[in-house]
Amino acid sequence: MANFTELIERLKQEQIELNSELQRLQAEEKSAGGQREGSPFGKREEGATETFEMEKRLALERRLTDTLAEVEHALKKHEDGTYGVCDICGRSIEPARLEALPQASLCLECKSNKAKNARSRTAR
Repeated sequence: MANFTELIERLKQEQIELNSELQRLQAEEKSAGGQREGSPFGKREEGATETFEMEKRLALERRLTDTLAEVEHALKKHEDGTYGVCDICGRSIEPARLEALPQASLCLECKSNKAKNARSRTAR
């Protein structure tokens, strides 16, 4: 059986780390704006490099923001007394799944069905 107290502590720590990482990225973004150096190959290469770096930063920021939202959802479920219960079917989420992914909000069956539905929609 999963120790919910331990899992909630892990979630709280993850929330702190994700917020810190997001703040670091945002601070880097602000400081990067003023530190641009010229490229010996002209504006095109410089613009392409800046665009690539911005896309990488935005993708990382999006992934961190999505994970933070999942963590905060799990913590809210804990406050509501529904932590460990699937958002779709209402059954208990498998303890091993919560151990591996404390922010899981779906049981394996519902997660699998959701993934299959998403794949079938993109295949059309």
